[in-house]
Amino acid sequence: MKLDGGMILAGGEIYEQTEQERILEGLEEEISVTLSGEGLDRECVIKAADKFGEKIRRGEYDKIIRRAAKAAGERAEEYIAKAGAMMSREALEMRIKSELGNDIEEREIFPPFGVKRARIKLYPLGVLFHIAAGNMEGLPAFSVLEGLLTGNVNILKLPRADGGLTVEIFREMIKIESRLKNYVYIFDTPSTDIMAMEKMAAAANGIAVWGGDEAVRAVRRLAKPGVRLIEWGHKLGFAYISGYEDKERELAALAEHIISTRQLLCSSCQVIFIDTEDMGEVQKFSEEFLPYLERAGAKYPMNDIGAAAEISLKMYTDELETAIGAGDSRNICCKKIYRGKNCSVNACGGGLELSYMHGNCLVKPLRERDIVKVLRGSKEYLQTAGLICEKDRRERLETLLIKAGVCRVMGAGNMSEEIIGGSHDGEFGLRRYMRAIVTEARD
Repeated sequence: MKLDGGMILAGGEIYEQTEQERILEGLEEEISVTLSGEGLDRECVIKAADKFGEKIRRGEYDKIIRRAAKAAGERAEEYIAKAGAMMSREALEMRIKSELGNDIEEREIFPPFGVKRARIKLYPLGVLFHIAAGNMEGLPAFSVLEGLLTGNVNILKLPRADGGLTVEIFREMIKIESRLKNYVYIFDTPSTDIMAMEKMAAAANGIAVWGGDEAVRAVRRLAKPGVRLIEWGHKLGFAYISGYEDKERELAALAEHIISTRQLLCSSCQVIFIDTEDMGEVQKFSEEFLPYLERAGAKYPMNDIGAAAEISLKMYTDELETAIGAGDSRNICCKKIYRGKNCSVNACGGGLELSYMHGNCLVKPLRERDIVKVLRGSKEYLQTAGLICEKDRRERLETLLIKAGVCRVMGAGNMSEEIIGGSHDGEFGLRRYMRAIVTEARD
């Protein structure tokens, strides 16, 4: 069967979209049977993922991976290396150790003041309902894999742009390990089908939502009281420059990051802040940085004609509003735009905000003394800062960025690098998908 979107995966079988209502009607009963069983052994999940990763590296899923790489704007070889590494036994075991620690094993606790001793252990939440965003290829599969590692039954509502990719991935994983089949339900359901989403949410002990503010608000309305909401909202990344260790290398790395990610990830650089209050310095940097972006653009060409046209229209509108003194309510009204081939640098003022993306970044002044004050205005969107500075200033600037609310401080070229065993938005994802259970100690 050719998977091209509009399909359902349930019980390890593929169904047409017309079967959705029937499957949803029997969903709670099927889940209850699964939860009454022995549970999903973590080792079986690790083995299946590791074997899938090995097959990726050997080229057995070449079509799947090349589709994902093309959609993500990455070269297939890089995508294969990344996917293979993330699904390896070594990576998954490190995540479990880092995020769950000793709490995955049952242990006794001995409260003070003569209170009876007890046993404590982490258990799965039960059922996770994943509502995935479409800004990162492989994200839906990654989210479900986290749910499997924590022993949960997983219901996934696909993003619009998935095109059957995640169904294909888990169909293959279930072929490797059949015990996964009752722990994965995937629906290609539009967000407008509220009744279907309500049925999925009704079965869940926790809802993991990946997306922007509107998606998060919608899920809050959808969730019943007492259901754990696990919000992975959209974030904004930025770079902060206060001197250099190796200017040529560092600016080239930042430019390649901006172009290669198309600024579509939560960790992508939208704004470059310069440690100055002089707009002349901001404009000088913008003019100097443009050739770096152009060279990166030649290395990672952009082929999305529609996105390019939309960006050109936005830039023209903003320039027109600047000329007539109207400005943009989001403060994206640019003082000066430096245009390059399929990229631009926009020298302007204000705080953190979304850029035009696709190789079009904003450059703004921000003195060190104002870092916390300015960035706290965007505290709910802070995630990754790419720091370029002199070595003896790094620790002080890292501390200021963290105090402002940033969760990751990276080298500017490594802003979107996956740190296996690290946190996501300042949280350990696996721990959020589990609950700590206390039982009375046995004598």
